[in-house]
Amino acid sequence: MPSSYTELYFPVLLQALIAMAVAGGMLGASALLGKRVRDRVKGSPYECGMTPVGSPRERFSVKFYLVAMVFILFDVEAVFLYPWAVVYRQLGLFAFLEMAVFLALILAGFHYFYKKGALDWSLEETPGRGHDE
Repeated sequence: MPSSYTELYFPVLLQALIAMAVAGGMLGASALLGKRVRDRVKGSPYECGMTPVGSPRERFSVKFYLVAMVFILFDVEAVFLYPWAVVYRQLGLFAFLEMAVFLALILAGFHYFYKKGALDWSLEETPGRGHDE
């Protein structure tokens, strides 16, 4: 058993120093030994194996960002399910009912977004959705 903080944290410090040395060595070796070819193909953006089409300055619909924020919100809320699931047996019926209320609120929010048309980012407006009627 280590008797001091130095003995306790020395392996962590040593591992961090070795990791930084390896990363720096790889970057340095690639900078010294790597080819420096500048051409149009190498400088073009590459995404998913497809040739880029259009301008990278293309504007996105606000609905795209709304859908992205909704999914981030639901992902963050889903993270709260993991600790609950780990200790589910020790918590009992009360915790089950609390989680049922939590999930009902999440589903109510999802239903609200769906009815408002936030999940449909098609170009044409669908009748009865996406409007304040």
